[in-house]
Amino acid sequence: MFDKFSLPDVITVSRRTMLMSLIIGVVGMVVLLLFSQPWAALGLGVGLGLGMGNFRMIQRSVVKVGKRADENKRRPLALNTLGRMGLITVVALGLLFVEAPLGFGLLGGLALFQMILLLNVTRSMLKSGAGGAIAGAVLRSGAPFDDDPIDAPSFDAQPTLPGVLGPGAADRGTTDGRGA
Repeated sequence: MFDKFSLPDVITVSRRTMLMSLIIGVVGMVVLLLFSQPWAALGLGVGLGLGMGNFRMIQRSVVKVGKRADENKRRPLALNTLGRMGLITVVALGLLFVEAPLGFGLLGGLALFQMILLLNVTRSMLKSGAGGAIAGAVLRSGAPFDDDPIDAPSFDAQPTLPGVLGPGAADRGTTDGRGA
């Protein structure tokens, strides 16, 4: 799916994500300040900043590990990512306990950054023609579009339980819906 996602696309996505994060962050902070939420505004800014910093560190880590001659390149990337995510989680939870609006603003900023990044990656992939690969992967998974008639629920037949009035049971004189 990502084979059509070239290096210029990564650079474009990175720049667009950073710019959108800064603009949305400033607007969000102003709105929160207008609603007298200075802690949440600060948290939003810190959360967006942590998201941007984490994204930059991921990029550096991928370049650094990509230059290595080691065959197993996943392990260092996974350990770096787990370390960063663990640190960000500790900071977020710590701030939640210190000042709840600050912690929630930070979590909101992190989530907002991830949504902006996902939006930009999706946009770039759809523009580069990888959209068909995305749709194909979703359709091949079959998860939301399972057409298997054996497992598909039927809404025509209404199940009945013994001792419970079923459809038309009053007409047949029985209580379990199976007839006399």
